[in-house]
Amino acid sequence: MQKRMPFDIAKTESFYDKLGEWIGDLFYDVLPEAGFELRDEQIYMAFQLENAYKDKKVMFAEAGVGTGKTIVYLLYAIMYARYTNRPAVIACADETLIEQLVKKEGDIAKLEKILGLDIDVRLAKSRDQYLCLKKLDLTRNTDFSDEISDIYEKLPDFVHSVGSMQTFEKYGDRRDYPALSDEKWSEVNWDAVQDCFSCEKRHRCGLTLHRDYYRHSEDLIICSHDFYMEHIWTKESRKREGQLPLLPEHSSVVFDEGHLLEYAAQKALSYRFTDYTLETLLNRLMENEVREKTLYTIDEALLDNEAFFDAISQFSSLSQGSEKQMITKHPLVLKTCRKLLSTLQGLEEELVFESELYVINEYDLKIVEEYLEQITYSLSLFLQELNGITWFEEKGGERTLVIMPKMVEEVMREEVFTQKKPFIFSSATLANQKSFDYIASSIGVDDYLSFSVTSPFDYDDRMELYLPKFKDADIEGKLEYILEEIRKSEGRALVLLNNKEELAQLKKKLSGAVPYPVYFEGDEEISTLVSKFQNEEHAILCSLHLWEGLDIPGRSLENVLIFSLPFPPNDPVFTAKKAGVDNPFTEVDLPYMLLRLRQGVGRLIRSEKDQGTVHILVDEDIDTNVLQKIKEVLPTEAKD
Repeated sequence: MQKRMPFDIAKTESFYDKLGEWIGDLFYDVLPEAGFELRDEQIYMAFQLENAYKDKKVMFAEAGVGTGKTIVYLLYAIMYARYTNRPAVIACADETLIEQLVKKEGDIAKLEKILGLDIDVRLAKSRDQYLCLKKLDLTRNTDFSDEISDIYEKLPDFVHSVGSMQTFEKYGDRRDYPALSDEKWSEVNWDAVQDCFSCEKRHRCGLTLHRDYYRHSEDLIICSHDFYMEHIWTKESRKREGQLPLLPEHSSVVFDEGHLLEYAAQKALSYRFTDYTLETLLNRLMENEVREKTLYTIDEALLDNEAFFDAISQFSSLSQGSEKQMITKHPLVLKTCRKLLSTLQGLEEELVFESELYVINEYDLKIVEEYLEQITYSLSLFLQELNGITWFEEKGGERTLVIMPKMVEEVMREEVFTQKKPFIFSSATLANQKSFDYIASSIGVDDYLSFSVTSPFDYDDRMELYLPKFKDADIEGKLEYILEEIRKSEGRALVLLNNKEELAQLKKKLSGAVPYPVYFEGDEEISTLVSKFQNEEHAILCSLHLWEGLDIPGRSLENVLIFSLPFPPNDPVFTAKKAGVDNPFTEVDLPYMLLRLRQGVGRLIRSEKDQGTVHILVDEDIDTNVLQKIKEVLPTEAKD
């Protein structure tokens, strides 16, 4: 297979001219001969992308389902990577989707086979997708289950050796433990309490080995939006600490499902403060021979920490469909916050003295100092009337305060789009009423290229679409409808839900009610569930997060059931968005719902031969104007 350019370039010839000729030959001759349909939309998109790469510009590429946009951007990204000798980055919407590009039925595998290309593609996953050896050791002291024992027993031999490693292998990826539930995985994966840089197991750590591996990719590095934004925000600080940035120098970036990048940028800039984390770190400190004054300050901090989170918990309210609780800044919340901040600042001063006595484990001390710095900064922000969004989360016995910036466009403008390289935003839903100005302004893009192409599929012929109506809160009626439609289609169904409550109710309803495999998000690693669903013709997949990016052509998916309209949750993030507009429903709620609905409906028809039904369950008292808006964005006429 070829690693070099699949076409020759003379010294007097332009790379872009030769690339354009090669792309043209592919789409007009090579790919059709291999069984690919010649699509005008795909060819148009290809030559639009050439301008973005030639001029190193931002491009918003809105292309409907079936236009073959993934193959187009992959070809340009790979060839440009080889031309510049730097890999391209493909950033997907989230961690659940990055495996989709490299699956054996995916577009990269197809290009390798048809074009004889040896494509070097490697995945860059977030830290919580990897096993932590330190956490595994701690968990083994309290959890004696076979699942935890199996993880330890299957570690590579070099993990336990004390000499230098002669050979090593990648290990510890979440995907290596497909049968492990998300809850069990959280006992052994990386978390914010770990300080990898000073860990003595670092050079035998699966995360470290994976990072070293993907940094040497020659063609493509695939990551999530969150990961790319974390790379941007931590790049300079990692360099100052003597660490490599998360990603190597790269030639271009493709943001798949690019309409979701703004939220990833906000998340990457957020501060998270968890009660359990501070408690764990301070208890670890107390195991060292510290001075009595330091012990007293630690005790005081633990009490203040509990009082602060008790106050937040008392004055926070939960909204359905979201784990983000709205915080009321009651005087008690502010009082306990100030007290905790004062105590932690005092503890920071005490630790300066302790560090000079060398009685505290260096690893523990470094973690505590770094985390205290983050916490005191977070508490200071919380006390200010800042231009940000705060919320409270409570799950698995942990309580977390989150502070997120409201507007990120200025930071994005300076840190991302000043780089002179091609940035491609790809999605079926980028424009708002045929304009890209809304998304451009929200992420700090001042100058861009753009185009839109519609789907070539005949939806009227291939899709039946239903809008059954139910009385408000008739959950049982909706569950019965879902069950009946699944039986009619003999499985082959994707059920899309909006919150964990709906998922739990459906799980209870389907348990033992159908003779087909039923897979629920969260029960196993997500890409494993998707693979099982795709390879079993009569299975059912129930998910909260697969509204976009899921690509399963063929008979495995012939029935998409949308349990309820995907309006945004009434949580602090969307409350803040609504506060900044004149008409919250028409400017925030409705556009969000319509965009997500289009994405969900788009899961059904993925190829010319696909066919099936889509069911969107709605309330019988739905506003007629909203119902009309829904019908306008659907690809075919809906039946009641």
